[in-house]
Amino acid sequence: MRKIRLPKIRNVTIKDPLFGTYAALVAESIVPYQWEILNDRIPEAEKSWCIENFKIAAGEATGVRRGVVFTDTDVYKWLEAVAFCIENGSGKHFEPMADEVIRLIGKAQEPDGYLNTYYTLLCPEKRWTNLTEGHELYTAGHFFEAAVAYENATGKREILDIAIKFADLIYDTFGPEEGKMKGYPGHQEVEVGLVKLYYATGDSKYLDLAAFFLDVRGGQPNYLLEEIQRRGPDKIFPDLRDYSPAYSQSHLPPVEQTTAEGHAVRAMYMYSAMASLARERQDPALTAACEILWKNVTQRRMYITGGIGSSGFLERFTTDYDLPNDRTYCETCASIGLMMFGQRMALMSGDASYYDVVERALCNTVLSGINAKGDRYFYVNPLEVWPPNCMEHTSMAHVKPVRQPWFDVACCPTNVARTLSSLGQYIWAEDEDSVYINQFISSSYATQIGGADVSVEIDSSYMQDGTVRVHAEGDAFVLRVRIPEYMKAPSFIKDGETIYPLVEKGYAVLEVTGTEEFRIFASVQPRFVAANRNVPADSGKVALMKGPYVYCLEEQDNGKNLANLYIPLDRLPRDADALETLPGNLPALSVSGKRLVQSIAEEDDLYGVPSFAFEETQLRAVPYCLWCNREPGEMLVWVKAALG
Repeated sequence: MRKIRLPKIRNVTIKDPLFGTYAALVAESIVPYQWEILNDRIPEAEKSWCIENFKIAAGEATGVRRGVVFTDTDVYKWLEAVAFCIENGSGKHFEPMADEVIRLIGKAQEPDGYLNTYYTLLCPEKRWTNLTEGHELYTAGHFFEAAVAYENATGKREILDIAIKFADLIYDTFGPEEGKMKGYPGHQEVEVGLVKLYYATGDSKYLDLAAFFLDVRGGQPNYLLEEIQRRGPDKIFPDLRDYSPAYSQSHLPPVEQTTAEGHAVRAMYMYSAMASLARERQDPALTAACEILWKNVTQRRMYITGGIGSSGFLERFTTDYDLPNDRTYCETCASIGLMMFGQRMALMSGDASYYDVVERALCNTVLSGINAKGDRYFYVNPLEVWPPNCMEHTSMAHVKPVRQPWFDVACCPTNVARTLSSLGQYIWAEDEDSVYINQFISSSYATQIGGADVSVEIDSSYMQDGTVRVHAEGDAFVLRVRIPEYMKAPSFIKDGETIYPLVEKGYAVLEVTGTEEFRIFASVQPRFVAANRNVPADSGKVALMKGPYVYCLEEQDNGKNLANLYIPLDRLPRDADALETLPGNLPALSVSGKRLVQSIAEEDDLYGVPSFAFEETQLRAVPYCLWCNREPGEMLVWVKAALG
């Protein structure tokens, strides 16, 4: 089995007109804007309290700790994004600011290593007593990820030493040994952070601890249910008063789970850790469980946009094929978690097909989670929006018709920042003799294979003309190029001649000896997509796609009452001019449609005798990832098909 590894971020340069723009935004505007937010200096935004809480915990300010129980993680994910910006060369100027935050964190840490402003300031006697809701381990996991990223970017040990001290406390507190707690996090994430801490330090006890949290989860009697009984009426989140173990994926041991249940983000973080542990320990049972769960998520419970988690209540999965469009949740963090899971499945298996889903989530839901300026966010990513019914204090309250400056629960904005700033790790990978191209995102990568320097550059215009150009230099290495599912029978051309490379696990295998120029061509055409007949919400409807991009109709281009639009399937979509004011040069799509202009004879009545009338209309669709970057209004992904 090949040992595939992720690239160093410093070795990747992204120049893509879409993703290069968003990646550059992280240092240019996203990190500075979020810094102002974390310091509560944006008047129109929800208060964060993050930096203030750390100042109070460090003894440098007075006051009461405020914000949600896990608000510390907003600082940690911001720090991780800063670390990636420093490493990729765009954020060296953030280092003094980050060092000051790290100093504060160090002062806020308790003498035994414990680090959590909520418990330190509000209820120190309740440490580890509310794993169900308290997010102590979740918060720790995000800190470990930030610490590893910052030490890797700067070589500075201070933050990593703080993390090790905290991780050692957790190791001494939890585990199978006598006298240790047998609990596990209500919100998974510490497992992901511990695996990264193991990679950074080489200390296997962190891997052992991550494995323990997975192994003990879902055992009987259920630890979290027993904890709830011990705690009585003491609750942080009233929504969890009727707690079900499935909500936190603790209803069964992870290796026995076959369907994606409960809170979607918790599930993705757990599955990501499972895949990492399966790979590191060559565990066949864990590997099989990951494969089963992946198939259930992506073949039964995933939106066409790569969004997951259909229920606005408890941000959770429901059942197979339950994929409503107007009231869906599709939290941005959940799609980022799906990307993490898919990346780790590909690293474990060497199978390129996992990146089809990674790409789907990235190109649609993840990008839609932030605007083109980098200062407004979607927490929820619906596939249909009618602004008048996005009302507070209703079942639609979670759906917002425009992106927001911040949230009281602000996990998504900082998660987007750290994902975009580490994007190179979703494009490239390597092993002992190969460089992997996993996404056709224009970029370059320099590394060493077998002790020799190699470099590869991608120039991608497949969304415009179906072409990807690859320039590779190196004495002797293998280039493994993922063939995406939307590229049917691509042609590979080398030095003007067509070649027929071997395909292994979805990768075209190209030999490089010296300097090589490859051109990959496939006809990437706009297409209609329908949903499985078991998806009630999409019955009789079609969506528009080109490549990995889902397209949507916006009111600005197509007028009001988008639900009255129909598309005859014999009228194929075609490319139209790109949106000049938005990044990426992605083509819009044009298709001839019909508009329902009358449905009852008495037009002013609410109900009446059927009297249907249609008029011809030209429809314009834009990439879903860019919707609501112009004028706000209605939006629709799934359009009724006109049959017969």
